[in-house]
Amino acid sequence: MAELKVNAAGKSNIVIKKSKLATAGTIIKRDWQLYSLLVLPIIYLIIFKYGPMFGNIIAFRRFMPGGKIYGESWVGLHYFKMFINDPTFWNVFKNTLLLGGLTLLICFPMPIIFALLLNEIKAKKFKKFVQTASYLPHFLSIVIVAGMVLQLTAVNGTINVIVEFFTGEKIAYIQQAEWFRTIYITSEIWQTMGWGAILYLAALTTIDESLYEAAKMDGANRWKQTLHITIPGILPTIVVLLILNIGSFMAVGFEKILLLYNPLTYETSDVISTYLYRVGLESSNFSYATAIGLFESIIGLILVLSANGISRKLTERSLW
Repeated sequence: MAELKVNAAGKSNIVIKKSKLATAGTIIKRDWQLYSLLVLPIIYLIIFKYGPMFGNIIAFRRFMPGGKIYGESWVGLHYFKMFINDPTFWNVFKNTLLLGGLTLLICFPMPIIFALLLNEIKAKKFKKFVQTASYLPHFLSIVIVAGMVLQLTAVNGTINVIVEFFTGEKIAYIQQAEWFRTIYITSEIWQTMGWGAILYLAALTTIDESLYEAAKMDGANRWKQTLHITIPGILPTIVVLLILNIGSFMAVGFEKILLLYNPLTYETSDVISTYLYRVGLESSNFSYATAIGLFESIIGLILVLSANGISRKLTERSLW
């Protein structure tokens, strides 16, 4: 780096300074112990994330089980035309959008609201109890959660015992298509709300307490403090998590839906991931399933890029 200096005699001297920025090689050599921790995660990503991407080629080729690994012959957009003209796919696509939209609209704000409410609790013991009780469902296996939901909504389950007491009749909730979305969203809130609030509670601790004291002196009540201090303070966290959730918009919970749905509820419960499972693994139509999966991934990529761009323009905050 060159710097121009003027001495007492009025003459200018150019002083050459070494750049403070070390080269990448020097940094890696100096902190090689830390960078060595990245080796296993990078190998994992290459083998299990980037490697399988080459398999997308069978979406454009006719793949036969037991044949060539990348298909027998080139068919171009044949499988894409198949699912575009398939009424079943569009019903599945509609269900995916509805379930994904409801999950984003209802489940995403719940941890934020829950964290704000917890932040207002002053009794420390009660607050810790509520936090612990709300976190526990996250650590339960999805199989256990699905089993609990099926037990609660069964004809002779707990919910029907209560309903029968008041109305005198039972409802087969899990066998009726119109009830599936309500059951799924409710169980999703119960399972994820407490765990999702952790990040927001952590973000709340970074807000300067002097801001609240100044707001009190100006006459702001708790609602105005929340609206003008608390929410703006955790807004960067909200934006980042919102973008990530929009990116996984199409990937509605495969495991839970697979465990909860049945042929009677396909009308409202069958989503792209479960449809891919039946078409790809059960029917062995791998090329068709790959084409649908590639279509779903492209939509997810478009959504996350769009959400990131919109967020950057509107809030000046983004993932990159």
